[in-house]
Parts: sequence; structure tokens; C-alpha cells
Amino acid sequence: MLLVLTGVTAVSVALLAYVNELTKGPIAEANAKTLNEALKKVLPEFTNNPVAESDTIFSEKDGKKNVDFIVYPAKNGEELVGTAVEAKSMGFGGELKVLVGFNAEGKIYNYSLLAHAETPGLGSKADKWFGAYDPAKGEQAVSHEESKKSILGMNPGEAPLTVSKDGGAVDAITASTITSRAFLNAVNAAYQAYKATPNTDAATGATIKVELTDSVSAK
Repeated sequence: MLLVLTGVTAVSVALLAYVNELTKGPIAEANAKTLNEALKKVLPEFTNNPVAESDTIFSEKDGKKNVDFIVYPAKNGEELVGTAVEAKSMGFGGELKVLVGFNAEGKIYNYSLLAHAETPGLGSKADKWFGAYDPAKGEQAVSHEESKKSILGMNPGEAPLTVSKDGGAVDAITASTITSRAFLNAVNAAYQAYKATPNTDAATGATIKVELTDSVSAK
């Protein structure tokens, strides 16, 4: 019986390893496609390959490395037209992963919610809420001047983005204040990483200090 169990275990492990090897390529390809589509959405038109020129930056909190950012420079010819930053924050249901695009002036061009574990129909609205998706206008996003939900056109360097409930300028998702705070925390952190690499020429793996605030308040 011991030999049988050992044999079954060995076969199972081998099958799992084989399946993992088969799916690794397609999964990586799908992830790359998703990222490239997101970059096109959040950045002005570019001619370079932001993924190939990206840098990974490790932040510090309480003296420990615990959050990583990926910075994607967008160029039209030799001109830097924008920068996208992938940042993370803890929401109500788990981790939020956001890709935020900044133009050359540091204003938010657009964003994409890459991953989240928020409540369907509530926190999941962050996908379009902060771009002020207007059903009457189809997929057209609107600026903060047109809607207090939107963060488009705002510059976190002038003042960190916070929800109106906390005295800020951005309207939180209805009944999802924790998610809204977490989302804006990620955007603020992305801006700090963006400013840490103004010329997008930091060495890969460079360490900078980026302070994150915790999104722990009543929903």
C-alpha cells in the first residue's frame, strides 16, 4: 500500500508539473497582452516599448522593503510623453493593483484597475468610477473638472488625493469608502514612485523611500 501511495503521489506531482509547464507560456502571454492594452489606455500615444524599458522600484515602510512599483516610460520618438506606474494597496476585500498613467506634467492621464478582490457591484466599481464613466457618453472618460468622482487631470503632487469624507476633493464610491481610500492610496504612492524617477532612468532594483498610508476606516 505504501508503494502504491508513493507511486500515485509521484505520478500526480509529475502531472501537475507537466500541466504547469504547458500553461505557463499562455498565461504569461495573456498577462502581457492585458498589460499592453492597459498601457495604451493610461498613457498618451507612444512609439517605444514601455515594458522593455520598465524599472522595478522597491519602497520602504518602517525600514522594511514591502511594496514594489513598476515604472513604464512612454516616449514618442525621443520625447518622454508620459509614465505609467503599477502600484498596490489593501482594500476592503484584499489587494488592489492599479496602473496609473501620468502625462509629462505629472497630471493623471488615465488609470486601469489591473486586479482586485472587492465586493462585486460595490468596490469593483473602482474600475470606472474614478474615471467618471458616464453611461450617456459611452466609454468616454471625463476630467475632475467635469465630475468630482474623476481623478483624471489631477496632480497628486499639488495635494495628496483623498475622498471628500476626509476633506478631500474626490467623491468616494457609494457605500465603499474603504475601497475608495485604498484606491487613492495606491494612486498617491504611484505618484511618489513617478516623481522618484523623473527621467525614468533609475537603475532596476533601485531603492527609494515611499510612504503609504493605511486604508483602515469604517466603510
